[in-house]
Amino acid sequence: MTSLRTTHARRRRRLAVATAAAGLLATLLTAGPAAATPDPGDVPAAPESVSAQTEAEVRAAIRSGEIPGVDQVVHSANITHLANVPHDAFTGINSDLAFQGKYAFSGNYDGFRVFDISNPKAPVTVAQVLCPGAQNDVSVSGDLLFLSTDSSRSDSSCSSTSQPATEKSSWEGMKIFDISDVRNPRYVAAVETACGSHTHTLVPERRNVYVYVSSYAPSAAFPDCQPPHDGISIIKVPRKAPEKAAVVTFPVLFPGEGPDGGGNPGGPTNPGVSKTTGCHDITVLPSKNLAAGACMGDGILMNIEDPENPKVIDRVQDNVNFAFWHSATFNQKANKVVFTDELGGGVGATCNERTGPNRGADGIYDVVGKGDQRKLVFRSYFKIDRHQADTENCVAHNGSLIPVKGRDIMVQAWYQGGLSVWDFTDSAKPREIAYFERGPLTTDKLTTGGSWSAYYYNGHIYSNDERKGFDVLRLDDRRTDAAKRVRMHELNVQTQPDYFDDYDDDYDDDYDDEDDD
Repeated sequence: MTSLRTTHARRRRRLAVATAAAGLLATLLTAGPAAATPDPGDVPAAPESVSAQTEAEVRAAIRSGEIPGVDQVVHSANITHLANVPHDAFTGINSDLAFQGKYAFSGNYDGFRVFDISNPKAPVTVAQVLCPGAQNDVSVSGDLLFLSTDSSRSDSSCSSTSQPATEKSSWEGMKIFDISDVRNPRYVAAVETACGSHTHTLVPERRNVYVYVSSYAPSAAFPDCQPPHDGISIIKVPRKAPEKAAVVTFPVLFPGEGPDGGGNPGGPTNPGVSKTTGCHDITVLPSKNLAAGACMGDGILMNIEDPENPKVIDRVQDNVNFAFWHSATFNQKANKVVFTDELGGGVGATCNERTGPNRGADGIYDVVGKGDQRKLVFRSYFKIDRHQADTENCVAHNGSLIPVKGRDIMVQAWYQGGLSVWDFTDSAKPREIAYFERGPLTTDKLTTGGSWSAYYYNGHIYSNDERKGFDVLRLDDRRTDAAKRVRMHELNVQTQPDYFDDYDDDYDDDYDDEDDD
């Protein structure tokens, strides 16, 4: 455990630590209870036992102060923990977040929950919609909410049950809700897609919303998920007639001969690297007609000037340190992309000395050149250096930019590693400037949990903790304070805005953001 002591001491020297009891400032104001029971087929794997030696090491590290105690909250001095709202009607895992006006939309394996965040110190639950279907990735656009189903179901309804993907009648794909009355979301459409919808990305237009559906892991035994599955489904949704939503194309992003397509072959050619059979996540930057795809064994840059026909203009691999290309974030100028590596699939303990600083990390790439000749050029890795216990799942996960002109700063979730605010203005020398985390959930088992998504929206950081609920934090730092003046009417992080061109001055006046001081 020497590495834990060394890292913890370094953390304390660099960032003053403030602590708070778990649950401090917790607020829970709920809507009515759910009317049905979540489906047990969508729960995550059970915790894995660890050796007696590992358990003893974790307990010793807690006693010595090298890592926080079970459920103890620690954070840098420039972070204030304003609120935590625990699970209510749902017992499933919290997943992604989206924002519109004064509302936050929280995905959960059992459905989705809507919070009124007018007062960030006291979020209020205004709706909970039971609709099991892992992982329920969520986005919003105007009066529409989009929900990903990546769980083989008996049908497309919200009362469906688990059913094997080997059965032709099984359903997976995209669900669409009308949220014109945000307190009473109404299910209006469903679109089945090949291999379901693990994640999705919106490309919004005035009359239509295009949905890029990312999914993977085909099998010859799955009638609706056949290999090579080397592309994405694109759904066109008319805003005024969402019931007419339909798949309009399936662009092949990795052309190649044979049943394996043309993506990264994975092992044994590239040991420890995932075989590319689709994309895990795509981030679009509509103002620049660009998209970055994190596609299992490949990272790609795309021209999306024609949203129905995205064109791959560059492709990179890292067969040394990247196991699974998970997500992507552009900087504001679109001359950098941060890709994440979800080593261990989000359930492994990889934030430790054994794994090292370059695996399960972010890869920072500069975008060089012009037009369709642009290339991705690797610059460096970033990984939190606060080593976690071997009972804590920890790896790079979902984050967003913090809109500061002239600097590249983002906040990012690291599961039980908590969240990190870090600066990559110098692509070769990224550095952490703030953090928040909880101690391990358990000391005797590897139990999954922690922050799934950590995003900056209208002056605050919002984090969806898989098991502990919805967290609200305030960041007070001269390097990021300017971002507090930027107000957005809507934010889906995978549909990356031009924060300064899209700045909504009128909305800034209307937004009911109560004083936190």
